[in-house]
Amino acid sequence: MSTAVSANDAPSRGLNKVVASAAEAVADIPDGASLAVGGFGLAGIPWVLIGAVLVQGARDLTIVSNNCGVDGAGLGLLLEQGRISRVIASYIGENKEFARQFLAGELTVELTPQGTLAERMRAGGAGLGAFFTPTGVGTPVAEGGLPWRYAPDGSIAAASPAKEVRTFHGTPMVLEESIVTDYALIRAAKVDRAGNCVFHASARNFNPDAAMAGRVTIVEAEELVEVGEIGPDEVHLPGVFVKRVVALTPAQAHEKDIEKRTTRGPRPVAAVAEGNE
Repeated sequence: MSTAVSANDAPSRGLNKVVASAAEAVADIPDGASLAVGGFGLAGIPWVLIGAVLVQGARDLTIVSNNCGVDGAGLGLLLEQGRISRVIASYIGENKEFARQFLAGELTVELTPQGTLAERMRAGGAGLGAFFTPTGVGTPVAEGGLPWRYAPDGSIAAASPAKEVRTFHGTPMVLEESIVTDYALIRAAKVDRAGNCVFHASARNFNPDAAMAGRVTIVEAEELVEVGEIGPDEVHLPGVFVKRVVALTPAQAHEKDIEKRTTRGPRPVAAVAEGNE
């Protein structure tokens, strides 16, 4: 990971970490930076901050996230503009452009088991260098050889290395390194000026872990409140992990999307009649 340092995060900011805009919050993200990004699919992603990075122009980004958005939305927008060079994720799934770039050798992708990815970020925030887990033992996750990057001719240009495996309490476990990124972009339902965060429902997915992994964590707040309005027992992510807070407008807070909208149309007349018998 790169080691960008921000000049905008002096201790003098105190308990008021609110910045004027998303554009200001991401202005110092340089080319080559690594970003941990919260969300799962499109649930709980930092829509506004991703859009601000898109406008800001940073390139050659390393993204650490459960997935890389979908075609035309979320991190998929950065991907489509060729702004991402490496992704550490657990899922490709819904993004055809992600799969195309990976298979064409345009993108380096480190696929990681989902729980392992979450723990790698959490461990980075907790100051741990690595940890052992049974997940992936006996597979290419531990033994190496997973394609990280393809060559244009379809051969493997770079592959994952073998990892150390040791036995604890009779169970083989593989060593996984923690992740620390230059920046983290997250979204929370309620945030106070000191950066204490509350997440709503499924948005409490990768957001807390991504926040912990970032050296400079930026949160977009659907609702901004004063310090003291969030009870200590209500806090999902302590403000110590947050450097900058962006207050969303009501319109921004409500502007969300989903991967697929599935609705049930009218039932066939015959089925309705049969059900009434």
